[in-house]
Amino acid sequence: MGYLHDGHCSLIRRAKEAHGFVVLSIFVNPTQFAPTEDLDRYPRDLERDARLAREAGCDLIFVPPVEEMYPAGFSTVVGVDGLSSVLEGEFRPTHFKGVTTVVMKLINIVGADTVYFGQKDAQQSVIIRRMAEDLNIPGRIEIVPTMREPDGLAMSSRNVYLTPEQRANAPVLYRALQLAQQQAVSGERNAQRIIDAMRSLILQHGPTQIDYIRIVGAADLQDRPVLTPGETVLVPLAVRFGTTRLIDNIVFTM
Repeated sequence: MGYLHDGHCSLIRRAKEAHGFVVLSIFVNPTQFAPTEDLDRYPRDLERDARLAREAGCDLIFVPPVEEMYPAGFSTVVGVDGLSSVLEGEFRPTHFKGVTTVVMKLINIVGADTVYFGQKDAQQSVIIRRMAEDLNIPGRIEIVPTMREPDGLAMSSRNVYLTPEQRANAPVLYRALQLAQQQAVSGERNAQRIIDAMRSLILQHGPTQIDYIRIVGAADLQDRPVLTPGETVLVPLAVRFGTTRLIDNIVFTM
């Protein structure tokens, strides 16, 4: 959605390494924002984005207007049942229908051989892969690891909303995710005990609200109350610092 950071640029660089021509879509998609969310104030700077995209190796930027993507009479929605109703879907029930619809449109318009997404939006990645498989979308979906600031905070366009104090506290999210992995690898199998330890650590750093911390299967997004050796799990969280809602996750195999 624009306001590029090095996480976005890592997708461009990965695509450039693998392919001869890279297209970057920039579209602040109104259908994935609820009326109470930050559509109007979402950061935008196309001139800056174009410069960063060129430096990363982008060949073409596709920046359609809203009226082109959603013309008068537009009435089709693409949805992925089940996967879209958990985690983020519990707090943003209309979000993923907006995401899957616009991603389907962008893929069809661009005709990409491979489409790159960031691991930071882990649930989105799972949903897009399911959509691509179910609807026989040609080409591959590639997921690129999350890019982080030196202190561990996941790069996000919304980080600019954080006050200096909130920015200093926000890296606790990654430390909590690392704690989850450490406890699980060390033999803790009770998911709730791991979640409780993460919550306790985060609460020491002044969050406004913890929307969720979960441990789920990396493919089906279903809760894993007891962790099973050999299984790959996803630990996603969503935490608010002031009015800024941050998401992050970690994936590991038991």
